[in-house]
Amino acid sequence: MTMTLRLADGVPEKLNISMNPMPALRAMNEADYSAWLEYAIPAYAAEKVRSGNWLQSESLDRACGEFESLLPNGLATENHTLFTILGEPGVPVGALWMAESQRLGGPIAYLYNLVVWPEHRRKGYATRALRALELEVARRGLAGIALHVFGHNTQAQALYRKLGYETTNINLFKAVTREHQGAARSE
Repeated sequence: MTMTLRLADGVPEKLNISMNPMPALRAMNEADYSAWLEYAIPAYAAEKVRSGNWLQSESLDRACGEFESLLPNGLATENHTLFTILGEPGVPVGALWMAESQRLGGPIAYLYNLVVWPEHRRKGYATRALRALELEVARRGLAGIALHVFGHNTQAQALYRKLGYETTNINLFKAVTREHQGAARSE
């Protein structure tokens, strides 16, 4: 499922309503980048296996290949920005990866990855990080944020809907079993 948030002129008012402090998005450093890659690559491989896209046996190699293709120069890859999400008081609680892209001829941000480290989950950091990203996207003059979310990740889908993201594409799949094949032959 792909979702997009369209920003109105300027920054939406809802961004100023949070009672919780907004985490800082700090430019990722090399140490945080290495730690993020150690987590993100196997996590992405597992999501691709769970969604039925890849075989377990090939998943880590394919995930490494995709990350190397998308981030050939690591943190210095053009049009890609990686942030460390900082909670209170400046403790790293996760990571966020975005790239500037085009949609319908206009500039947007594409959110490749958002992760809150397991020990910091369910504390509102993902919500506040996305709101901080909205401010960054508006500051850069981009028209919105697009992202992909796996169909089985219903918690993330609920978060994105709550924050105003709209579904733009849905891919569906149904396995056909031998029972279906037998029924088709007898018809």
